[in-house]
Amino acid sequence: MMPLSSLFLPLCLFLSLFFHGSKGQNLIQNTCKSCSKDDPNIKYDICTSSLQAAPASQCATFRGLGMISIRLIRYNVTDTRCHVKILLKDKKLDPYVKSCLSDCLELYSDAIPSIKLAMKSYNSKKYYDANIQISSVMDAATTCEDGFKDKDGVVSPLTKLNENTFQLSAMALSLMNLIKNNNNTNG
Repeated sequence: MMPLSSLFLPLCLFLSLFFHGSKGQNLIQNTCKSCSKDDPNIKYDICTSSLQAAPASQCATFRGLGMISIRLIRYNVTDTRCHVKILLKDKKLDPYVKSCLSDCLELYSDAIPSIKLAMKSYNSKKYYDANIQISSVMDAATTCEDGFKDKDGVVSPLTKLNENTFQLSAMALSLMNLIKNNNNTNG
């Protein structure tokens, strides 16, 4: 028979990981609840699943979740730009769609330095600057999507990606606003 003391350490480790993880889950859920309540552009399910899937989110602080949300935008923007480049290689592409995709490529190419700058601004607690930079990324996604709507019958091949960029940007802006307001009330 094993002594009880040999079970104590593994049990303590398990419980500490379980409770630490649930603390991170609660922070994410509460944050997403606040964000989705305050902004109709933010869907609670997308907010929680995006943040929970991100590395280190389970042990992140409130401010850490803000940086994670900005990183998610960066990954999404980079991925969308790559996807556009692949689509543009199609030789049978409708000339109008090709023109729209070229515009989107330029918009998303410009969004990459903007989101990198937003990360620096956020780290420096320059929330106003980060807000402007993230808003420009949000505008890029909307402008890209709207370009396809200018001609009847054309369907954007980027709708889901543009929606993701918009949603992630809205999340980051909302989170930043909560952090900024939290800092103003605490100090």
